[in-house]
Amino acid sequence: MIIKDKDFNLIKIYDLICYYFDELRYYCERFSNNNSPCFTDQEVMTIYLFGVQYQEYTKINQIHKFACDYLSDWFPNLGSYQAFCNRLNRLAGAFTRLSELLLEDTQPNDCIIDQCLLDSMPIITCSGKRKGKVANEVTNKGYCSTKGVYYYGMKLHMLGIRRQDALPFPEQVLFTPASVNDIVVYKERWSEMRNRTFFGDKIYMHNEFNQQVKNQYNSEMLTPIKAIKGMPLIIKQRIKAADDLYNRAVSKIRQPIEAMFSWLIEKTDIQRASKVRSTKGLMVHAFGKLTATFLNYVLNP
Repeated sequence: MIIKDKDFNLIKIYDLICYYFDELRYYCERFSNNNSPCFTDQEVMTIYLFGVQYQEYTKINQIHKFACDYLSDWFPNLGSYQAFCNRLNRLAGAFTRLSELLLEDTQPNDCIIDQCLLDSMPIITCSGKRKGKVANEVTNKGYCSTKGVYYYGMKLHMLGIRRQDALPFPEQVLFTPASVNDIVVYKERWSEMRNRTFFGDKIYMHNEFNQQVKNQYNSEMLTPIKAIKGMPLIIKQRIKAADDLYNRAVSKIRQPIEAMFSWLIEKTDIQRASKVRSTKGLMVHAFGKLTATFLNYVLNP
């Protein structure tokens, strides 16, 4: 058995999944005689999300063992660990769609709609010293400047709406192969948003393009100032105080999205995907753990 508070949270997660499942069913539909299993897809998703969100388990075998030990009264038809993994992989599309629905329906009231924070972080399937062999259709080799390492995997890109004295609300989350540059994602997906002020790191500094966006869409990209190679020392010293003040201001506004990533990593260990063995498994790892964290906006507004 589990304590009553967690008992109630388990019911809330199951109820939420059932509420959305009229749409989610189309992302995991079966075309076989076994299209109505005794152990339902709603139950599989409930166990996984409860294990990540409330038990803080980061591995599927831990979640399955916990369910066998403590949730057997709730889920008497829970099968073997291998069967549970197979069922999870079938639900990769459902987790993806559920994460989108949660973001669409749960935007907090304190969001500052016209101010957005941009950043990315790696999802690592293996070290760059080795040859990546998992999910090659959605992963490749990239470089993480924060860690100073090459790696195989994906990259998580987040567009977060700024909130005062709180973590940003993820308006959009995208996954790309690791080699895709952050500025490319911004140009292709977010630069056409109107009347926005974007706060990013130095990778988003592209003066000519940013000026074009400002003229055409009235949106501005603010980043820390890069040092210009070859600038005379006397000019550097003259403008240093102003540049440092501006950089500190931009970095202070951007800090919450970095805290958001730290919280995601601490809560779900989403950054480490070395145990994943298939493309569907990688999608469950990425979107399943994102969905578990997004439940906070629904269950703990």
